[in-house]
Amino acid sequence: MSLFEALMMICFGVSWPISIHKSWRTKKVSGKSPVFMVVIIIGYASGVVHKILYSMDWVIYLYLLNMVMVSLDLLLYFRYSGRSNS
Repeated sequence: MSLFEALMMICFGVSWPISIHKSWRTKKVSGKSPVFMVVIIIGYASGVVHKILYSMDWVIYLYLLNMVMVSLDLLLYFRYSGRSNS
Protein backbone atom coordinates (compact mmCIF):
# COMPACT_ATOMS: atom_id res chain seq x y z
CA MET A 1 0.00 0.00 0.00
CA SER A 2 1.31 3.39 -0.91
CA LEU A 3 0.49 6.30 1.34
CA PHE A 4 0.97 8.60 -1.65
CA GLU A 5 -1.54 6.65 -3.76
CA ALA A 6 -4.08 6.87 -0.95
CA LEU A 7 -3.45 10.61 -0.54
CA MET A 8 -3.85 11.13 -4.29
CA MET A 9 -7.17 9.27 -4.28
CA ILE A 10 -8.41 11.26 -1.29
CA CYS A 11 -7.45 14.57 -2.91
CA PHE A 12 -9.13 13.61 -6.20
CA GLY A 13 -12.16 12.39 -4.29
CA VAL A 14 -12.73 15.70 -2.49
CA SER A 15 -13.75 17.49 -5.68
CA TRP A 16 -16.52 15.11 -6.77
CA PRO A 17 -19.00 15.73 -3.93
CA ILE A 18 -18.65 19.46 -4.60
CA SER A 19 -19.39 18.96 -8.29
CA ILE A 20 -22.32 16.63 -7.56
CA HIS A 21 -23.80 19.04 -5.04
CA LYS A 22 -23.56 21.96 -7.49
CA SER A 23 -25.27 19.97 -10.26
CA TRP A 24 -27.99 18.73 -7.91
CA ARG A 25 -28.67 22.16 -6.39
CA THR A 26 -28.60 24.28 -9.57
CA LYS A 27 -29.76 21.61 -12.04
CA LYS A 28 -27.25 23.12 -14.47
CA VAL A 29 -24.38 21.19 -16.01
CA SER A 30 -22.91 23.74 -18.38
CA GLY A 31 -19.15 23.50 -18.55
CA LYS A 32 -19.09 19.81 -17.68
CA SER A 33 -17.77 17.29 -20.17
CA PRO A 34 -19.31 13.83 -20.29
CA VAL A 35 -16.32 12.59 -22.31
CA PHE A 36 -13.96 13.77 -19.56
CA MET A 37 -16.07 12.04 -16.91
CA VAL A 38 -16.10 8.76 -18.89
CA VAL A 39 -12.30 8.92 -19.22
CA ILE A 40 -12.02 9.45 -15.46
CA ILE A 41 -14.35 6.49 -14.81
CA ILE A 42 -12.22 4.30 -17.09
CA GLY A 43 -9.13 5.43 -15.17
CA TYR A 44 -10.68 4.54 -11.81
CA ALA A 45 -11.90 1.19 -13.20
CA SER A 46 -8.34 0.49 -14.39
CA GLY A 47 -7.10 1.25 -10.88
CA VAL A 48 -9.62 -1.23 -9.44
CA VAL A 49 -8.51 -3.93 -11.90
CA HIS A 50 -4.86 -3.28 -11.03
CA LYS A 51 -5.64 -3.58 -7.32
CA ILE A 52 -7.48 -6.87 -7.87
CA LEU A 53 -4.77 -8.39 -10.05
CA TYR A 54 -1.54 -7.06 -8.56
CA SER A 55 -1.81 -5.09 -5.37
CA MET A 56 -4.98 -5.74 -3.37
CA ASP A 57 -5.32 -3.39 -0.41
CA TRP A 58 -7.83 -0.99 1.15
CA VAL A 59 -7.11 1.75 -1.42
CA ILE A 60 -9.38 -0.18 -3.81
CA TYR A 61 -12.30 1.25 -1.82
CA LEU A 62 -11.12 4.78 -2.63
CA TYR A 63 -11.02 3.90 -6.33
CA LEU A 64 -14.53 2.45 -6.09
CA LEU A 65 -15.89 5.40 -4.11
CA ASN A 66 -14.44 7.91 -6.58
CA MET A 67 -15.76 5.89 -9.51
CA VAL A 68 -19.26 5.86 -7.99
CA MET A 69 -19.13 9.63 -7.40
CA VAL A 70 -18.01 10.39 -10.97
CA SER A 71 -20.70 8.03 -12.28
CA LEU A 72 -23.31 9.89 -10.23
CA ASP A 73 -22.05 13.21 -11.60
CA LEU A 74 -22.29 11.75 -15.12
CA LEU A 75 -25.87 10.60 -14.47
CA LEU A 76 -26.75 14.09 -13.25
CA TYR A 77 -25.17 15.50 -16.41
CA PHE A 78 -27.46 13.40 -18.60
CA ARG A 79 -30.45 14.12 -16.35
CA TYR A 80 -30.04 17.89 -16.52
CA SER A 81 -28.31 18.40 -19.90
CA GLY A 82 -31.64 18.65 -21.74
CA ARG A 83 -32.73 21.60 -19.62
CA SER A 84 -32.14 25.21 -20.52
CA ASN A 85 -28.94 26.34 -18.83
CA SER A 86 -29.65 30.06 -19.07
